[in-house]
Amino acid sequence: MGLLDILQQAIGPHNAEAHIDQVTQNASPGELGAGLAAAMRSDQTPPFGDMVGKMFGQSSPTQQAGVLNQILATLGPAAASALAGGVLGRMLQPGQTQVTPDQASQLSPAQVTEIAAHAEQQHAGVVDEVSQFYAQHSGLIKTLGGAAIAIALAKMKENATRG
Repeated sequence: MGLLDILQQAIGPHNAEAHIDQVTQNASPGELGAGLAAAMRSDQTPPFGDMVGKMFGQSSPTQQAGVLNQILATLGPAAASALAGGVLGRMLQPGQTQVTPDQASQLSPAQVTEIAAHAEQQHAGVVDEVSQFYAQHSGLIKTLGGAAIAIALAKMKENATRG
C-alpha cells in the first residue's frame, strides 16, 4: 500500500489520528513537513505559536533545543534573541548561537508560544522550517490533535495527487 492509499484511508472525521503512525512511516520528512506547515497556517487550527508551544511541552530537552535552534537559524541570533521580551537573548552567553538542551528545558511552553508567535511575525518562513524540524520527530505530531492532523494529511494527499 502506497502513501496515497494510506492518506485516502486516513482522511475522514475520526480516521486521521488512527492512521498518523502509518502515514509517518511511509511519508518522507519533506511530505510530512509540507502537511504540517499547511496545518500550522490553517485558520481551522490554533495559531502557529500555540501549536509550537504545545509540542515543545511534550518534547525532550534535546528536541526543545532543536526547535529553538531552528528558530534562531531562521531569524538569525540577533533577531531571535530579541523575541518575546528577550528571553532567548538573556539565556545565550556572549557569542553563543545555539541553545543547549539544559537551557531549553528552562523555558515554559508559554514562553515558547510567545517566541514562536513573534518569530512568525518577523519571518513567515519560520513556519516551514519548524514544520520540517517536527517532521523529523513525528511522534510529537500526535499532540496537535485531530483537526490539525486531518488538515496535514489532506494537504499531503493534495500534494501527492498533484505530483
